Amino acid sequence: MRLVLAIFLPFLVFFTIGRPLAGIICLLLQITVLGWIPAAIWAVYALSQYKTDQKIQKVLGR
Repeated sequence: MRLVLAIFLPFLVFFTIGRPLAGIICLLLQITVLGWIPAAIWAVYALSQYKTDQKIQKVLGR
């Protein structure tokens, strides 16, 4: 679900993973038509990093 959001509404992904400042910056980037693609790529990358961090935390037992 978050991956679909990352492609169509990239700024919302940052709010769902707890990074509101990055979400605002992404929204400013997304407002421009040319900035939509970099914003989507950034959101997908941030989402993958978030998932990796979650797996590490699970293994460490935190």
